Amino acid sequence: MHDILIAGGTIIDGSGSAPFVADVAIEDDRIIAIGHDLGAARQTIDARGLHVTPGFVDIHTHYDGQVMWDQRLVPSTDHGVTTVIMGNCAVGIAPCKADQRDLMVQVMAGVEDIPEAVMTEGLPWNWESFPEYLDALEARECDADFAAMLPHGPLRVFVMGQRGADREPASADDLAKMSVIVRQALDAGAIGFSTSRTLIHRALDGRLAPAETASEEELMTIARAIGVAGTGIVEYITDFPGLPVGATADFDLMRRFAEVSGRPLSFTLVEAPAYPGGWREILKLVERANADGVTMRGQVAARAIGISFGLDLSYHPFSFRQSYKEIAHLPLAERVAKMREPVVRARILSEPSEHHNPFITWLAAMTDQMFVLSDPPCYEPRAEERLSRRSEAASLSVEELAYHALLEDNGHAILYLPVANYRTDSLDQVLEMMQHPDTVVALGDGGAHYGLICDASYPSFALTHWVRDRRGERIALPEMVRLLTSAPAEAALLRDRGLLATGYKADINVLDLANMQLGFPEVVYDLPSGGRRMAQPATGYVATLVSGVPVRLAGRRTGAYPGRLIRGLRAAPASPSKKTAERVQ
Repeated sequence: MHDILIAGGTIIDGSGSAPFVADVAIEDDRIIAIGHDLGAARQTIDARGLHVTPGFVDIHTHYDGQVMWDQRLVPSTDHGVTTVIMGNCAVGIAPCKADQRDLMVQVMAGVEDIPEAVMTEGLPWNWESFPEYLDALEARECDADFAAMLPHGPLRVFVMGQRGADREPASADDLAKMSVIVRQALDAGAIGFSTSRTLIHRALDGRLAPAETASEEELMTIARAIGVAGTGIVEYITDFPGLPVGATADFDLMRRFAEVSGRPLSFTLVEAPAYPGGWREILKLVERANADGVTMRGQVAARAIGISFGLDLSYHPFSFRQSYKEIAHLPLAERVAKMREPVVRARILSEPSEHHNPFITWLAAMTDQMFVLSDPPCYEPRAEERLSRRSEAASLSVEELAYHALLEDNGHAILYLPVANYRTDSLDQVLEMMQHPDTVVALGDGGAHYGLICDASYPSFALTHWVRDRRGERIALPEMVRLLTSAPAEAALLRDRGLLATGYKADINVLDLANMQLGFPEVVYDLPSGGRRMAQPATGYVATLVSGVPVRLAGRRTGAYPGRLIRGLRAAPASPSKKTAERVQ
């Protein structure tokens, strides 16, 4: 007798192949059979009229801290995600010595918008080395599997102390110690290594994060250490938004890292307004690298890279003006009432913004490019809905209109700023990016940016917008499911999941696609110390299984937490009877 039978569903197996109707039999944590007349089971899930897919895989998250205080890896697991990879962007909380904790908290608070108080109360700090951090993760039980990368920033500070935080050059002794730690982390089960070279990543005090200006010598030393370990993947963040013709220095350095390490490398790829279409030039370089045997992929988002601004969120266009700062401590209702006073309104609108992080200041000042987020949310808004267009019709300045908009719905309104990947009123470039053979859909960023974005909802957006609702060109359901499942699993070299096939891990979604709906982002205060985050509900997830255990049934959470730490990479199943995939190099 099987443990679970998912009966009568339309199978979208994750390979991109055509759908078919069949039953799925599960024993322990594996799919044991797919077909008809499979026999009895202790539990049957009726999937007639529904779609059955593999669980979704998100290779770009920041649950490094949240996994320590919460068994729910939300928002990702509210959207069918059953495997996450954390430790991206060269930031994290391990390795970390006791006297470096405050510094790591400041970096995570600045780069990833995780409040200091949340981490101070929520983190047990029962580790120093990265292997010890993995041991601490081993004890955690969550609603999705999780794997951890070794981040460059904490590695640097662990070895160099304050010199590392101040981005001083690493000595020969420093580099030797980093090499040892990299190999130890990978041998202990780190799924890979992440590094970053961007001017955006800054600590709370405005200083650049520790890894951002590491020398080529340091990067190549680490790459050689990864090569010696002979395992893992590499994640790389860089500032190039789109290369002008001939300006390939940043890409060439990234390619050399991949060549020297000998490991698959993925990097963030977006279209920035300054370089329309520049990402195509980057992908030509990626195609050349892959043709030469250097495995590289661009991580792309399923929608615009967007920021949410609101009175109950981290920032809004008036956050850094003195008169607003004077009332920022007030409860939301009192703040709204105060902001409606003509004198206060006039003062706030007349003042300049002052903040030590130029990137945040720049974003908050892009008022003319913002939209009022609708309910249900529209992430491909029309150009005429932009505040600059609406202000003309209303005979108001853009800032006056933004001010009024923020006070709507008793201060719960959200202004949405598509920073990248959005051109005029179209996401056509996102569609083209997702469909390129050398990209992987990712960038959910779950576990971070609690008061700025909620992009971890991208699987629900992808299924509703790109498959079902979009005006214009869409993506067929089997291909979209492949982009959410087997493609990212392959990019992460987690080859035991991402497909509905015998022997594969029983991470499965049962979906009511006809009635799936992505909800409006809402603010909840469920983090340690009462910290705030954005949540984004979705309907249509009838059942989600992790390792053959339902974590959601009839659209509701079951309270089961079968998700565990993934140590190292995973091979594809050798046979249907094999219960556990081998760890591989």
